[in-house]
Amino acid sequence: MILSASRRCDIPAHFSNWFYHRIQEGYAYVRNPFSFHQVSRINLSPDVVDCIVFWSKNPHPMLPRLSVLNEYMYYFQFTLNAYGQEIEPNLPDLTARIRAFQELAGRLGKRRVLWRYDPVILTPVYTTAWHQDRFAYLAERLSDYTETCIFSFPDLYPSMARRAAPSGIRPLNGPEKNNVAQALSAIARSYSLGLYTCAEDIDLSPYQIGHARCIDPFLISRLLGCDLEWKKDSGQRPGCGCAAAIDLGVYHTCTHGCVYCYANSKNGPSPARLQAYEETAPLLCSRLTAADRILEPDIKSGKDPQLRLPFPI
Repeated sequence: MILSASRRCDIPAHFSNWFYHRIQEGYAYVRNPFSFHQVSRINLSPDVVDCIVFWSKNPHPMLPRLSVLNEYMYYFQFTLNAYGQEIEPNLPDLTARIRAFQELAGRLGKRRVLWRYDPVILTPVYTTAWHQDRFAYLAERLSDYTETCIFSFPDLYPSMARRAAPSGIRPLNGPEKNNVAQALSAIARSYSLGLYTCAEDIDLSPYQIGHARCIDPFLISRLLGCDLEWKKDSGQRPGCGCAAAIDLGVYHTCTHGCVYCYANSKNGPSPARLQAYEETAPLLCSRLTAADRILEPDIKSGKDPQLRLPFPI
């Protein structure tokens, strides 16, 4: 089993104590986001968790207790942009986030911290020239600490359209995407960074840009040093190449306040869900009710330790 923590909220930034409690208890409850009273009990034993994929803009709160995860393989998708506070209002300053990235990669190795420059928005302020300058600034500081950069263009879901409009965020047309991609690719190559898009159907191979698998079974196999049985995640967008995973997160609970965020409602995080947060509770930002139906899915490891990979990790 691959564990995602999380596409739905920033668990490392906001709920790391809850996560560490669940790891130590060996299980977590997860609500089905489309069927409220369906709750699954997820076995978190290292015997069945093949890898944990963390998604974060500020994993610093996790760093003091990483030793709790010594029995697990894991890696981080670290989103690090350079937008102003009108776009990303509640993040630590850029210098602190760069230091956190460097510290994390210094402890885990550059293969296990992937840089997300995501999303690439164009406005009268954030032009292609601005992205060239800021992307180069970040690449210079991160290239010794990662091998991979993943980017995408904004998708204006209904939940974010109202928040995004005052900032001038809009869908990009084909020529704009190509111009940005060409500019970022030249910079990435100069710093020996592999550059990939996330869930984009546009072909950017002329600029040596591939399609990412953010939950990447091939990377996980390399990290584990053995083959891994996996299936494509059918619940994601058609352009997504990710492997299936169990997500521990909860929508409408992130307080970063980024105007392009798809994981909050148009009104931002839910006060009721935030008030329900308890560090030691089995459910994140929720409490069990008498109407809940608890399922116990049959969770197994997909590792095949007998089939060693023919290359080093």
